[in-house]
Amino acid sequence: MAGSTHTVTNQPPELSGYDVYGADRALVCAVERHLDPALVEEAHSELSGLGRAAGSEQLREWAVQADGHPPRLRTHDRFGHRVDEVDFHPAWHRLLGKGVGAGLTAAWTRPGGQVRRAAAFVVWTQVEAGTCCPLSMTHAAVPALRTDPELAAEWEPRLTSVVYDRGLRPARLKAGALFGMAMTEKQGGSDVRANTTRAVPLAEAGTYALTGHKWFCSAPMSDGFLVLAQAPEGLTCFLVPRVLQDDSRNVFRLQRLKDKLGNRSNASAEVEFDGTWARRVGEEGRGVRTIIDMVAATRVDCVLGSAGLMRQAVAQAVHHCTYREAFGGRLVDKPLMRNVLADLAVESEAATTLGLRLAAACDDGGEQERAFLRIAVPAAKYWVTKRCAPLVVEAAECLGGNGYVEESGMPRLVRESPLNSVWEGAGNVQALDVLRALQREPGALDAYLREVGRARGADHRLDGAIRGLLTELADLRGVEARARRLAERFALVLQGALLVRFAPPEVADAFCASRLGGDGGAAFGTLPHTLPLAALVERAAPGV
Repeated sequence: MAGSTHTVTNQPPELSGYDVYGADRALVCAVERHLDPALVEEAHSELSGLGRAAGSEQLREWAVQADGHPPRLRTHDRFGHRVDEVDFHPAWHRLLGKGVGAGLTAAWTRPGGQVRRAAAFVVWTQVEAGTCCPLSMTHAAVPALRTDPELAAEWEPRLTSVVYDRGLRPARLKAGALFGMAMTEKQGGSDVRANTTRAVPLAEAGTYALTGHKWFCSAPMSDGFLVLAQAPEGLTCFLVPRVLQDDSRNVFRLQRLKDKLGNRSNASAEVEFDGTWARRVGEEGRGVRTIIDMVAATRVDCVLGSAGLMRQAVAQAVHHCTYREAFGGRLVDKPLMRNVLADLAVESEAATTLGLRLAAACDDGGEQERAFLRIAVPAAKYWVTKRCAPLVVEAAECLGGNGYVEESGMPRLVRESPLNSVWEGAGNVQALDVLRALQREPGALDAYLREVGRARGADHRLDGAIRGLLTELADLRGVEARARRLAERFALVLQGALLVRFAPPEVADAFCASRLGGDGGAAFGTLPHTLPLAALVERAAPGV
């Protein structure tokens, strides 16, 4: 009798039906470290609930559907009326609703809210990162709106709501609202002071008419937007609602949706204003100062989002290699593959540890922590987002040809992985922002050095890296051309200090040896072979 020609063997089971949060030891430990002990049990319960949802087959299916059916622009209704709406696949709305319901826009309303939300953001990024844009924008809009107590009173309860209330209606009629942002223009990009969108004052105090074109508008289906435009006194921040108080649509012309490399489930648009009604936020001419706290919050989300993508990529790689056999044994037991997986795991844990430390500083809000964030945020945003793409590509390679096939989910991670490096200011912008903090805010360097100094004496390679950084800072000639190197060193030293203090010894040892001590190569998989590589891989395993 002829045998079957299609017997499936040596294929790993689907990585689903697990707790994405509970399986992430680095993330769980960071939550325990940074939260008040009285809050930890409740936080674990909430985050595990989100983690089980994130690891379910149902949400995995929704994520594939949302990514596979990108949003479509609908400029007019069938009668010819301009509507400027974006239509999404139902899976997108289901995912976004779960993200809102999980409190990803509500961090400002509860104790330890930034740390709890940061952990949830790392988890949620692993489902479908496209939904993270409106969640991040809505979360980050709150500190900017608080510069105007009247606006904050009107909008903050809706922005921090856990109700996803879709559809465009006046804000007063909604149980929850989402915010987007429109800062950049085609002639300026990150140089927002080159913006040409004009704001002309109207008769009512604090109101203006905007005219101009925005090259990138994030989350264009949102209820309101923070926008930068040139007022009589200079660049100013404005709130632009989609629907006005009289129930009419504001002038908000969506010209086209961007055809992006990744993040395809999320809409990004070009938008034109033509006499668009806007309310000033903050003082005229102080637009950058008004919106800077929003930018800082979204930059932290770039770090957290990259950490989430890295974690999912590592979990998929370790899971595959645990079940896949080749050359007489499991891939995970092969010395060279084990080195690759261990190296990826160390990078992922360093990113998560740094991201949660930033969130804890945001929760604290004290002067010392604010000064620390002034260097730590742009340095972390620069480095962690830069490390995301090569890590995800390497992790996909661990799956061999399977990792190049859409069904594995890895190509979606690969396409997503460069985005956070570009969003909210590309690498050069972040590196120059580190220099700006050094030159204009002397307390920032003191706060940073105090933070890394807590680990001095615990590892000679870290001590040497701190001395090397101080040597570089002693001579700032030609510093702009060295800005990337400085930002990298700031981030690596900070990651090393945090891991030495808080991570298991084998993780800290591997990081300091390879990232600070010069015992690692340029590619992943070049850790010193004497390290306990199996323990590093086991710590990163998703456990299913």
